[in-house]
Amino acid sequence: MKTQETASMLECVRKICLALPEAVEHIDGFGHITFKINGKSFVITGESDNGFSLSFKSDRETQGLLLQKEYFFKTPYIGHHGWVSIQNPHGDVWVELTDLLQEAYLRAAPKRLVKKWNELHSK
Repeated sequence: MKTQETASMLECVRKICLALPEAVEHIDGFGHITFKINGKSFVITGESDNGFSLSFKSDRETQGLLLQKEYFFKTPYIGHHGWVSIQNPHGDVWVELTDLLQEAYLRAAPKRLVKKWNELHSK
């Protein structure tokens, strides 16, 4: 990690992702910290000269809505599969990101975990 700010953003992502049932953290072959469920990636983080980047699995409809906002962009190489990215998220955007990362998890999770999640959160 290059900066304390980047480390802080990564901790926010960890707190959100690792609170999800059976989610695990993994470092992929490119050195990106990736969060997976049942072997499927749902969140990928990285760092470049531009700072911290966060990418998450989305559907095309949600992707279209998010891309209308100035701070989201289509993830390079995998954006055509619905992935969306944000660079150096800060402030109130974390409230929205929490929901989006949970949705990404539900897109990748097996049906039994989706059912369990829905049962726990419908009350």
